Amino acid sequence: MARYLTVAAFRWLALTGTMHFVIDVVSQYWRGKRAPGPETTLYYGLNSAFALSQVLFGLLCLWAMRKQPDLLRDPMVMVLSVAGGAAWLTLTFLAMDYWEPKLNAGIFAVLLITAIVVGRSQR
Repeated sequence: MARYLTVAAFRWLALTGTMHFVIDVVSQYWRGKRAPGPETTLYYGLNSAFALSQVLFGLLCLWAMRKQPDLLRDPMVMVLSVAGGAAWLTLTFLAMDYWEPKLNAGIFAVLLITAIVVGRSQR
């Protein structure tokens, strides 16, 4: 069960990161929703870095899980994953006004913590 929750957490992270990038960066750029300027550059930069970091981390962890199925049993991987989730949640509350990234990062954190707790109880 812990393995399924871990895969779900990292798939969720990669999926929502991709969707965030497509909706908040690519879509708005194509539609010309933002006037050129420093604020627009900061907006696209923040959202690109946020979304692509989620995608890359999620895909990297999914790839690593193929090689090492009990990935979250390693304490360092647990710490890095929880730190990543905490950083994304913090960034959403400090720098983003809309609720969707907060919800997505929160769901990732809940799935990850649940996977860690279930994995520890199965030992």
